[in-house]
Amino acid sequence: MQLRYSFRLYPNGPQRSALARAFGCARVVYNDALRARETARAEGEPFPRMGDLSKLLITEAKKSEERAWLGEVSAVVLQQSLRDLDTAYRNFFDGLKGKRPKMGAPRFKSKRDNRQAIRFTANARWKITTGGDLSLPKIGDVRVKWSRALPSVPSTVTVVKDAAGRYFASFVVETEPVTLPDVDSVVGIDLGLGHFAVLSDGTKIDAPGFLRRAEKKLKREQRSLSRKTKGSSNRDKARGKVARAHARVADRRREFHHQLSTKIIRENQAVAVEDLAVKGLARTRLAKSVHDAGWSAFLAILEYKAARYGRTFTRIGRFEPTSQVCSQCGVKDGPKPLHIRVWECGACGAVLDRDINAAVNVAQAAGLAVTACGAQVRPGHVPAQRGEAGTHRDGQTTVAGIPVL
Repeated sequence: MQLRYSFRLYPNGPQRSALARAFGCARVVYNDALRARETARAEGEPFPRMGDLSKLLITEAKKSEERAWLGEVSAVVLQQSLRDLDTAYRNFFDGLKGKRPKMGAPRFKSKRDNRQAIRFTANARWKITTGGDLSLPKIGDVRVKWSRALPSVPSTVTVVKDAAGRYFASFVVETEPVTLPDVDSVVGIDLGLGHFAVLSDGTKIDAPGFLRRAEKKLKREQRSLSRKTKGSSNRDKARGKVARAHARVADRRREFHHQLSTKIIRENQAVAVEDLAVKGLARTRLAKSVHDAGWSAFLAILEYKAARYGRTFTRIGRFEPTSQVCSQCGVKDGPKPLHIRVWECGACGAVLDRDINAAVNVAQAAGLAVTACGAQVRPGHVPAQRGEAGTHRDGQTTVAGIPVL
């Protein structure tokens, strides 16, 4: 499987200037190609091919006076910019055809975009020097902070500059799956806002609330930014402070996701989660808290780690009534307001913790053999087992929660 490894770069002054030049040239070629394709579409003509765009916007453009500076950067960076546009169009059309989630049409890039990136393939002849620097064509040997060893020889490297002005080298490498020792435990996970995650064994992980905890400083920095004159150097400095404050929040959230996901994968043979409609929740009054939790990023990390370490990862449908079904007798007790955290099953009398009960139901819906003992707060009378006959409070005989006529 392919994984991406990122490392911090520390370019010097001339190298930062060379990278800025490469970012700008790649952006210009991308925008020129997008403009050519949009013009062809408006005029009802077929899209120009990659080869034609490469010849017109790179080879011929370098010979012109107004685009001669394209020759100051590696040609591979410019070619890759065209491939990125072609991929963006392919993803857009695949979304319209239902082959993948819908996404917007390619848009023009701006030099004020928060993220700038260029990609070097093997054709660019980049290399890692014996001294541990990253040698890039027409940029130089850039110092790298290696936090771990690469598992194999990388096929590409992407140099990224984020909104906080930090530089990173992102390598794509092929890795072999690592099989962890088998364990007997399985777990269902219910994600939330009061608690970030509740496990089917009764464990509750508090929501760290990194954004909420940093709000005071963020407000101060944003207030300072709003008072600076537009276009001034002081405004650029203040914008950098805001970006660095947000970057610290994102870094802490990412570290929390990695630590928690690693712990869950190591301790459980199978993991079940609910497929959440995060986009819908992001348009509600809970949007800031949902963004602060970062559920989608956490589930993506959990999924790839399960695949890498030989664990089973299962998503259940988002319409499963996990919060409404009693995990002990299987009777659907109906929806309940969010402020009700503990409820009593009307069929078996078990008193259930809402979140733990939902986590158990998530695991059971995924076919995992998880006991419901952790979901019960106070025992009621002995419930009927699934597949056995029981009696409802009103005297109605049921099998697995379904009335028998």
